[in-house]
Amino acid sequence: MSRSIGLAHIIRQDDGTSTGVWGIYTLQSAFQPIFAFNEGKLSIAAFEGVIRPFRDGEPQSPMAFFSTCPAADRLHIEALTRTLHLLNAGACLPQEASIFVNFDPSVFTERSIADNALREMRLVLHEAGIDPRRVVCEVTEQRSASQDTLHSFVGALRANGFRIAVDDYGADDSDINRIKELKPDIVKFDAYWITQLMESGAGFALLTTMVKGFEAQGIRTVFEGIEEGWQLELAEKSGASMVQGFVLARPELAPTSFRVFGKSSQPAAAARDADKPPVAAPALPSGRPVKAFGRRTAQ
Repeated sequence: MSRSIGLAHIIRQDDGTSTGVWGIYTLQSAFQPIFAFNEGKLSIAAFEGVIRPFRDGEPQSPMAFFSTCPAADRLHIEALTRTLHLLNAGACLPQEASIFVNFDPSVFTERSIADNALREMRLVLHEAGIDPRRVVCEVTEQRSASQDTLHSFVGALRANGFRIAVDDYGADDSDINRIKELKPDIVKFDAYWITQLMESGAGFALLTTMVKGFEAQGIRTVFEGIEEGWQLELAEKSGASMVQGFVLARPELAPTSFRVFGKSSQPAAAARDADKPPVAAPALPSGRPVKAFGRRTAQ
């Protein structure tokens, strides 16, 4: 069996982690926890892998890195970043943790491309020792060149045990029909969009209605980019399943300091259920004043 494109650009470090090499850049994995509301407390449900590029030892913004990469290389870079996240998750994250990794649907222009990506995922997961049921595949909210190919690929991911999340929902190109077509397990709401909705009573009511609508379909929800306490409070009040953001935890380079899963206290099924976190983290802030909505009422 041929070696994965992603694995071909990997360097194993002495501490058990892996780094990637692409041209003049060194790429490292960072992981950010995703928390769930659980009986008045926050529990870590999963980790999202995010890429951190370096040039001559100096950190670079991911946007700057990707903007310098030719479009023809995008598919291979996407495979490399996923490979890094999965290898590092296998090396330094608890086995109970689910892992969110990104897919850009615009690169899947043909069925053969999707098939190759899936084959490489299987190779990497085998090498990392990760059960596919731990993996949540985030499909960014962008139009694929071929919707039929995208739908087929998402179906293949699900058939192989992966869960599906639609990322950045609420951004400019969002389409509720796409949710109906892909039938994801999880919808991640765009950070800027939910903040705008939280600024008014009417917006917050709409946000709450949307969350309830997704929950009624069995779709879990994640509010991204939560950076302030009032946003966290309103996310809980809206009924959102999970939250992610700097107010809770920033991404950390692998190997991380996150030690939140205690093997002795975990049911075995936890590895498969990002929406059913078993381990309690610190309680939500208590004794805070009740707010109607939005920034204007925050202290």
